[in-house]
Parts: sequence; C-alpha cells; structure tokens
Amino acid sequence: MTYTLKPLTPVLAAEVTGIDLTKPAGPALRKALYDAWIEHAVLVIRDQRLTAPQFADAARLFGDILVQQLKQFVLPDYPEVGTISSRDLPIRDGRLHVRGEEFHTDHSNYPAPPKATMLYAINLPDRGGDTQFVDVRAAYDDLDEATRRAIAGLHSRHVYESSRSTRKMAELTPEQRAAIPQALQPLVIRHPENGRPALYLNTGRMEGIAGMPDDAAHALIARLFAHATQPRYEYRHQWKPGDLVIWDNRSVMHQANADYDPTQLRYLYRIMLQGAPLQAYEEVPA
Repeated sequence: MTYTLKPLTPVLAAEVTGIDLTKPAGPALRKALYDAWIEHAVLVIRDQRLTAPQFADAARLFGDILVQQLKQFVLPDYPEVGTISSRDLPIRDGRLHVRGEEFHTDHSNYPAPPKATMLYAINLPDRGGDTQFVDVRAAYDDLDEATRRAIAGLHSRHVYESSRSTRKMAELTPEQRAAIPQALQPLVIRHPENGRPALYLNTGRMEGIAGMPDDAAHALIARLFAHATQPRYEYRHQWKPGDLVIWDNRSVMHQANADYDPTQLRYLYRIMLQGAPLQAYEEVPA
C-alpha cells in the first residue's frame, strides 16, 4: 500500500495519507506506522471511515487496548471503545466545560499509565474544538543543566484529582472513586522504546513532590509546566472528519478546547492502550 508521511512541525507530529484502516495492514505497514508514531509522538491518519469495531482493530496495530475507566462514557455494544461527546458536558458559569482541559497526560495516576491515546472524529462543530499537544521530550532537552540536576530522581504522587487542581475531573460514584489507583511517578521519565528523556507532568493529578515542602514542590511543578507548554513545543490539531489521531503519553502532553458552539455536536471515539510502569531517567550532564 502506497502512503505519504509528512511531518507537521519541526518538533512533533506527522500526517499519514493514502491508507485505509478498514483493510488488513501487513507487517511492513504496521511497523512503519508504529515507528512513525514513536518518532513523531503524534500521528494523524487522515480520511478514515471506521465503525467502532474497526477503530478498535486499528488501535490494536499499536498495542493492547486498556479497559475503559469511566463506564458512563463507553459504547454499550462495544465497551472497549470510549466516547467524547459534547452532549455529556456541563455548562457552568455560562461556559462549556470539556473533558481534558489544561495540558496533561492521561491516567498518570495509574501504576502503569496508558502508553497511547487514540481519538477518531465522528461529528465535529463548524469551528473550534482543537486538540493541542506539547513535546515534553524537547522541553526536557532545553532545560538548563542546573535544573536537570535538581529534578533528577524526583518523584510525585499522582492521584485522581490533586488538592490544587485547577480543573474539575469527571464526577465519580463512591464505588468508582474507591477503585481509582494512585502512583508515585518520576518527574523525568525514560522512553522504553527510544530511550529519550521527557518531563512527566500532570498538574491536575500531582500531589506535590516526595521529600519536598508543598509550596516549594508546587512552585517547581508550575515552573516546569510553564516551560513545557511554550508555543515552540506545540502542535495544534484542527480536526477534520475522518481523522484518527494517536499520541504517545510518554512523549507529549495534550489539552482539549471548549471554544466551540455547545449546540453543535462534537463526538469522537476514544481508546487508550496498555502501558508499563514508568522508568526514571536519572542520567545528568557531566
């Protein structure tokens, strides 16, 4: 199958055209897509026409599907496929509140966080609703030596919703909340496949830094977050019908935008892929 791969920014993201994921992908195509995803961290596969089970099949090209955490946001007939729908979103203070506002990485409170998240566009508003990504590999690379040394070996406890979170997480039943895990995660991780270091941040879930006073810990987190979310590290995805986007949660943070007409339906399928416990990156410059 002939296809085209085109980088979308100098730091991350690439676009794939000319493939049809409703058809079987041979070993060569499967490896090419996987390698491109690892390298570019965000892969945009255009012009797909997928049913829910076909979307799940496409996800399996990249790994094993993670069981959906929030059962209220799954397809009844295909519970491995989650949904993001504007019809499920609250309007508070006259503003639409979307799931995934503020830069973050998915399920960072899991002992083995998902390695990837995939979205597939079904219905889109006329404008708005973009998804933004920032490259936390490049952000780490650009840190000064003193900061790299200061954060080497540090860990943060990630919970469902941090006591200092500025975004509201989805409401949970008492049973759901009791089952939600938490985990101590490195502040700098090593990618298990390409070895690249990256900042690992999620301000909505980080409950300080182990061994550091709270105010100092959150000041450091805020400084690293401000650094990592600079426009120079960003790719902003403007959705088109039929877009399938997969990103590497070990290499990027992402955020959703609520800048669209709430009377218009925005509806996407969502799948996450099983990951492994995160590895700390502790090598520092000489």
